[in-house]
Amino acid sequence: MSTAVASSSGLLRQYLVLTKPRVTQLAVFCAVIGMFLATPGVPPMDRVVFATLGIWLLAAAAFAINCLIEQEVDARMTRTARRATAQGTISSTQVLGLSGLLGGAGMLVLYHLVNPLTMWLTFATFVGYAIIYTVILKPRTPQNIVIGGLSGAMPPALGWAAVANAVPAEAWALVLIIFIWTPPHFWALALYRTNDYAKSGLPMLPVTHGRAFTQLQILLYSVALLGCTIIPYAIRMSGLVYLASALVLGGMFLSYAWRLYRHYSDELARRMFRFSILYLSLLFAALLVDHWIGLLA
Repeated sequence: MSTAVASSSGLLRQYLVLTKPRVTQLAVFCAVIGMFLATPGVPPMDRVVFATLGIWLLAAAAFAINCLIEQEVDARMTRTARRATAQGTISSTQVLGLSGLLGGAGMLVLYHLVNPLTMWLTFATFVGYAIIYTVILKPRTPQNIVIGGLSGAMPPALGWAAVANAVPAEAWALVLIIFIWTPPHFWALALYRTNDYAKSGLPMLPVTHGRAFTQLQILLYSVALLGCTIIPYAIRMSGLVYLASALVLGGMFLSYAWRLYRHYSDELARRMFRFSILYLSLLFAALLVDHWIGLLA
């Protein structure tokens, strides 16, 4: 019995890894912030719970499909070689079944318990990531993460649609921030994993255009990101608390990019990649804090 339990537990862990839980958590967190910003008061908590669940399920399904499509690429990379799809310990049929179950459940939850707009937007995001980005863009162009970044930037719009049943300009301002944040975030990873990506055959920017060009692009996108994060304040969506947070966090992000441009090291690229995740989390948390301060004032 203990052997069977251990085997089942191991299989569940393998399935969980395929859904990329850390990436999913950040995406869902940004969606939840969008839900709370979409209304001047407290959004209906049942709507928040069901929308969070549905978006989480569809995101997990998309990541599982991504792992299935890239199983041969993953097997050539040190970072991803331990995934069950790369090692062949989980079959394609099992992954398709997992993705179908999660994605189908997510669509049902969003359609019946949230609203059709959120379901269709989330499904479009699924297609954008799992098919357009993974199948078409990623293996063909070093601008894959730029063009395909729109699907990864959608969570705030999905959350906003869940509560407001609409996606106004304020929601797209948040999408723009994540869209501009995505390239320097991933290129920092690609810099210290250049050899890994070269072995994989994927045309990542450091492989196709070299380290110096990638460092410059990270710096330029970091400057653009700082400008984009001021938009919520400029359109009176947020106040001084958010503005101060955006300037401080943006200054720190830009500092990493400048140091990476002037004095590159793998360790600095790794630190910038890790900070970029914290940066986005704190920036969106600041949006929510500022929103609630404005309500209480």
